[in-house]
Parts: sequence; C-alpha cells; structure tokens
Amino acid sequence: MKKKFLILGLPLIAMVTLANCSKDDDEEQPPVQEPQSPAFTVSGSVAGFDYVDLGLASGLKWATYNVGATKPTEYGDYFAWGEVKEKREYTWATYKWCTMKSYGSDYDEFTKYNTTSYSKFVDKKTVLEEEDDAASVNWDNAWRTPSISEMKELLAACDWKWVDNFDNSGVAGNLGTSKKNGNTIFFPAAGLRSETKLNGAGSYGVYWTLSLHDLKDDKAWFMVADNNDHYIFGLRCHGFSVRAVTSK
Repeated sequence: MKKKFLILGLPLIAMVTLANCSKDDDEEQPPVQEPQSPAFTVSGSVAGFDYVDLGLASGLKWATYNVGATKPTEYGDYFAWGEVKEKREYTWATYKWCTMKSYGSDYDEFTKYNTTSYSKFVDKKTVLEEEDDAASVNWDNAWRTPSISEMKELLAACDWKWVDNFDNSGVAGNLGTSKKNGNTIFFPAAGLRSETKLNGAGSYGVYWTLSLHDLKDDKAWFMVADNNDHYIFGLRCHGFSVRAVTSK
C-alpha cells in the first residue's frame, strides 16, 4: 500500500550579495543539507513520560518513545510477551509462563494466558494483566501496552513513511503522520531478540500488543514497523519492543 508523507524542510535562506565581495565569495557554496523528516511531536506528558495526540477517535494517546528508552531514536528494552524485564536469552526454556524447557510437542503448556481446552493450565485469559504488562510495571499504571484493535486504529489513522535518517539521528524507522491533526509519531527499527541475538535492527521494528492470538496460545499479536507497516502474530518467548499508550 503506497504511503504519502509531507516532508518539512528547513526554511530557505536568502542569499544577499554584498558590494565589494572578495573573489572567494564567487566560489560555489555547498548545498544546504535538509533533514529527511521533521522532529517528533510532543503533546504533553503523563507520570513523566511524553505522549503525542494523534486525534484518534478513541482518544488514546501514544508515547513518543519505547519503554526503556528516553527519546524516540533510542531502541529501548526488549520483552517477551507477558514479561516485564529484559534478559540475556529469549527462548521457551527461559520464558516465564511456559512449563517446557525446550520447544517440543507440548510447547503450548503455559501456566498463564492459555485458552487451549486440553491443557491443565487453562485460564481463558487473552489480554495481559497489569502485573504482566511491561509498560505498566516499568512506567506507571496510567500507561499500558496497546491492544490489537488499538494498534489497528493507529495504523489506519496515520500516513506512514519509512525514513533512513530520522531527524538527522542516523536511526531508521517508520514515521506516522496523523491524518487528523498532522502530529507525528516515530517507531525506530529496533529489530527483535531471539535466543541471545539481536536481529533486524535498522531494518524493522517489532512492537507487542497486549492481545493473545485468537487460536494459538503460543503466539501474541504485534505490529511490524517496516516499509509495509502491518500487524501479525509471533512467538511469545521472543523479545520485542513495547510502545505504551494512555487514556489520561
């Protein structure tokens, strides 16, 4: 799907020719380097964390940077779904809510967030509770991870543009511009963590929702921030970014 995006350049600088110029003034001047994208929008803050108002119908406000970061160009922390701290290794063996120590035929034996009728740990929970939400725990309970429906609302409400050098920072990612009020939000291409490796940094970003997949207990929904911003589902044990939302 083709995206449209308004690039805000630097103001043109009027060149004034003075009398009695030296011969050095006749030399060709280097072109003015313009940034690829405008700076991010900050509309306010809640509990010390900045948000942007994108004019969403839900009234939801989105954080301007990832959990674990201090500004939009930082990657921040990586979390397995339903965990609230970073760790060295992201596998089923280290996943908090899995009884298995390796990925095998019984990998779906989860001790929480399980809807499969044949599992002995069924609780029918399909959305993260506050104590398992990295946004609420690491920031403030005024903040939380967005649901899949809220992520879909964000994607539909903005025009998206991939930028290789956001705000002259050298950081690549997806920039969304609100169709309603023109405010912007940036998702850096922070990649993801699998086992002990960081994969895809600079090429895509992966952002959790708080929603378990409808039919697959080993997966949860997330947004992929790349050249074709979209949502999909992935393994709960992998380490993804979290972008918080607030309704305050």
